[in-house]
Amino acid sequence: MYDTPGPRGRRNILLGSLISCVAFAAIIGYGIWQLASHGQFAAERWAPFTDWAIWQYLLVGLLGTLEAAAIVAVLGGALGIVLALGRLSRLRPVRWLCGFYIEVARTIPVLLMIYLMLFGLPQLGINLPTLWKLVVPLTIANSAVFAEIVRAGVLSLPRGQREAALSLGMRPVQAMRHVVLPQALRNVAPSLVTQLVSLLKDTSLGYIVAFTELLYRGQVLASYLHLLIPTYVAVTVIYLVVNGSLSALASRLQRGSRRGSRRRPSTQPPLPPLPATPHQEESHA
Repeated sequence: MYDTPGPRGRRNILLGSLISCVAFAAIIGYGIWQLASHGQFAAERWAPFTDWAIWQYLLVGLLGTLEAAAIVAVLGGALGIVLALGRLSRLRPVRWLCGFYIEVARTIPVLLMIYLMLFGLPQLGINLPTLWKLVVPLTIANSAVFAEIVRAGVLSLPRGQREAALSLGMRPVQAMRHVVLPQALRNVAPSLVTQLVSLLKDTSLGYIVAFTELLYRGQVLASYLHLLIPTYVAVTVIYLVVNGSLSALASRLQRGSRRGSRRRPSTQPPLPPLPATPHQEESHA
């Protein structure tokens, strides 16, 4: 898509990277200096976080975050597979409906859907539990993303996989279920795990519906202790540990899939031997 930069281009890229790193370090250093000058690093402000009860209070919120993320992952993943298969269907109405759902779900902000669950549905006499006011909008949004990831995985497979399954007597549904879809899910597993990281961060919108998740607990704790910055630093550390673990898992799966593709034997049949020339036939005789 672009030409490899030459010596001057590489030098300019290196110079720009160094300037950006220095500027970023200067901004971070200035922020730390401002916090220190206002006493934000005083020992008494961080003393409450040496108590296990404080961390236990935050970990209860983390359990709520993981619960909501797990439910959305299961429901959104299942719905995403159905939508992906529907968008790959040969039936035009099914393909059009699934495509319309995916485009609409990817366009509408999740925050707007949460507000509709919070204020719109009660006007119609529908009042969902607090957990589902968060889970339903996230499922709608993430199922569309999962569908596009799965569809990309199916389209990336060689057509010979499906044709080979059909030649063995499988029906198209059986070929998709037993041959194509398992390989596609294995290939896009790193992308699915990466999407889980984004999903885990989106659960922080649960504070809008007063769902007991990590950020909501952090807000309550900051108001109770009157320690805004230390509390949110602790919440950030928890998010970094959880999301960093998922990102590491995605990187490991990606490296594993690359090694598997390199080790996978070629399915191309060997070339037939060349016919012998008259000179070779005379020499054998």
